[in-house]
Amino acid sequence: MKNFAGKIAFITGGASGAGLGQAKLFSKEGMRVAIGDIRQDALDKAVEEIRAYSGAKAEDVLAIRVDLMDREQYIAAADKIEEVFGGPPHLFIQTAGVNSFGPAEASTFDDYDWVVGVNFNAVVNGLVIFVPRMIRAYSGKTDCHVAATSSMGAFSGFATDAPYAAAKAAVNSLFYSYYEALKPYGIGATVLCPANINSNIGEAEKYRPEHLRNTGYNVTEETIAFLKSIHATGMDPIELAEWLKNGIVNEQVLVVPYENSEEMLRREFQKIIDFSSPEGMKRIAEAEEAQRKAMEEMMKNMPKPADGAPVMKDVGFAKARKDLDWVDPSKKMN
Repeated sequence: MKNFAGKIAFITGGASGAGLGQAKLFSKEGMRVAIGDIRQDALDKAVEEIRAYSGAKAEDVLAIRVDLMDREQYIAAADKIEEVFGGPPHLFIQTAGVNSFGPAEASTFDDYDWVVGVNFNAVVNGLVIFVPRMIRAYSGKTDCHVAATSSMGAFSGFATDAPYAAAKAAVNSLFYSYYEALKPYGIGATVLCPANINSNIGEAEKYRPEHLRNTGYNVTEETIAFLKSIHATGMDPIELAEWLKNGIVNEQVLVVPYENSEEMLRREFQKIIDFSSPEGMKRIAEAEEAQRKAMEEMMKNMPKPADGAPVMKDVGFAKARKDLDWVDPSKKMN
């Protein structure tokens, strides 16, 4: 997909963070943009920001409140886009995401149902709902594209981020599959894999559904504030959106938004290769020990945080609930 002006975009998670950055950029490219999010107040504010950034007319920005795990709501959102803009999106970007941190062995069904539900199942919902509509409307007529915001976490497992890493790995695999499947229809597919983004994902726990709140992780206002402080240092959403736009134009299936992306990927895939042999496992053990020592040294030399700044060890970030008697004491709150 190389031309955007006059076409339709739909971006999930478009009311903040990476999704809002994408909405701003593609609106400025001349697209009519619909954004989906579960928070009405955030949607209202985002519409104003998009129009201020791009100069778009009011009728060219559409906000839709939608729970992406509710298929009936998602179908209704698709119908609304067609009703208002006259057709399905030419560019469909799934960026909505949530995360929570804690030891893998402390994870509950609710932790998996929520994190995997939003980060993977909702992506499946979007593809099943929108791809047939896009094929019917645009195949053989004009170029169009599906994309998803995944993560560098898709390439590695993490002891304190298991549901998220698993969901993102599944998203990557799904998009590799759709890339092959959608070629005959002239529809491209791209998966975007950033590391840290300046976004509100650190506050996702505040919006976890009531029926999925039985978490095994230590989640408090302090851990949320700590995670928010980490994400505040991440890549600017507009910069990230530029990487995605260029990847779409260049028909890339995978976009790792860093100048040293090949080096980063080679490092991740070398780990997979090392997992597959005894010699490789020795290299893994040596690397883990070196990393442990480096972390200890870094913690010793860290400057004292500013007054009021959250400190990971103090807030119990990525720890388990203290009542889980099967979890190693060092991995949970005291």
